[in-house]
Amino acid sequence: MELAFLPATEQARLVRSGEVSSVELVELYLDRIERIDPALNSFVTVCGEEAIAEARTRDASPGSGAFHGVPIAVKDLTATAGIRTTYSCRAFADYIPDFDTAVARRIREAGFVILGKTNTPEFGTVAFTESELNGNTANPWNPERTPGGSSGGAAAALAAGLVPLVHGTDGGGSIRIPASCCGVFGLKPSRGRVSSAPFSALEGLSTSGPLARHVADAAAFLDVLSGYEPGDPWWAPPPVRPFAGEVGADPGHLRVAATVTPPVDHPVHPDCVAALQGAATLLAELGHEVVEATPPWSSAGLIDDFITVWQVSPTFFPVDQGLLTPLNRELAAAARSTSSADYAAAVLRLQAAARRIVSFWDEVDIVLTPTLALPPVPIGWQEVGTNNGMDQLRKNVVFTPYTAVANLTGLPALSLPLHTTSEGLPIGVQAIGRPAGDAMLVRLAAQLEAARPWQENRPPIS
Repeated sequence: MELAFLPATEQARLVRSGEVSSVELVELYLDRIERIDPALNSFVTVCGEEAIAEARTRDASPGSGAFHGVPIAVKDLTATAGIRTTYSCRAFADYIPDFDTAVARRIREAGFVILGKTNTPEFGTVAFTESELNGNTANPWNPERTPGGSSGGAAAALAAGLVPLVHGTDGGGSIRIPASCCGVFGLKPSRGRVSSAPFSALEGLSTSGPLARHVADAAAFLDVLSGYEPGDPWWAPPPVRPFAGEVGADPGHLRVAATVTPPVDHPVHPDCVAALQGAATLLAELGHEVVEATPPWSSAGLIDDFITVWQVSPTFFPVDQGLLTPLNRELAAAARSTSSADYAAAVLRLQAAARRIVSFWDEVDIVLTPTLALPPVPIGWQEVGTNNGMDQLRKNVVFTPYTAVANLTGLPALSLPLHTTSEGLPIGVQAIGRPAGDAMLVRLAAQLEAARPWQENRPPIS
């Protein structure tokens, strides 16, 4: 396998043994970014000189970090000391933080070399990586289609071989959505597994997590990201052993509930249904018990309550409202006009719904769904037939009705690249695990990866 597509864990081994230098890896990916990314626009900031200098330092002093000398990209919603962080907002076009988030610090401590920051919609509000400041990111499989969002730049860069492993964030599906659109593996950890320090994730909805081509890379990266930070409002119990050790372990006989019925009533594309059915058949062939069953997640007011909470996101940034996108200006205005009593009532209803939904996992280990209700849609799709920002946000739900429930409940969830349309577009399948059941998901994902490998499925642009 060519070096650019080797697993990140294997690259780390090669650097440790001296067979490959960190500088070689960094220069390889910088060259690929220069040649390939103009057609994708997956990176918003590339730290070429800084990355080479850091790689030289890594080569000169072998470290103990799990990914010593391995290149990585960080999503541009995560503050990185000394590296431009725009949040894809014009108000932060030239912002260079003087601090790292806990996640960025852990990435550096693991020995990674940060190549740059990947594109995202402004504040990660929507499921499409289309930015007024940084431009649109194209899907590597078809440049007219969306790579999804909000970690769309991360998934596109990974799929095209511009980086071996990427960081993403997920507040309503933002790791799993682009993983599905770009044909890579994406994992949203359990609530409290990964700290949001020094900030607090909105009602516990959002978390950082890995996108990878190889489950082993994602598991080892989850080990890097995981852990309590002082003052965290949510906390997940530490794993019995490192997540990297779960790869190849027998997942046992699992009870799997497969469903195409989303939490909100929207049609599901036949290709997405076929992806779900194919995955369910594969799980049955592997010896798992698969039944058709749907969690009690249908609720007329669920989306309205979720939006009541979600619309607060743009208000976290005290900037000139005229510098925000129309959608985020509208969300911020709606948030400011919502009373604290109405907000609290929405939160309480969401918490009650989460308790009802999670009780379904008393009887099953995994819930299997399509990741999305549609294949990757054309760039600009969310604006077609909509009159305002709230219409656009609701149209996102038509595309992504399955993903936000894992954020609402705090359950771990992943997207597996197990299906392709007749047009060659990737379709993901979502697996949602039990509370704090990240290890079980890793074991299951590794079993599926071994049964139906996907690493050789690469977009032509790569």
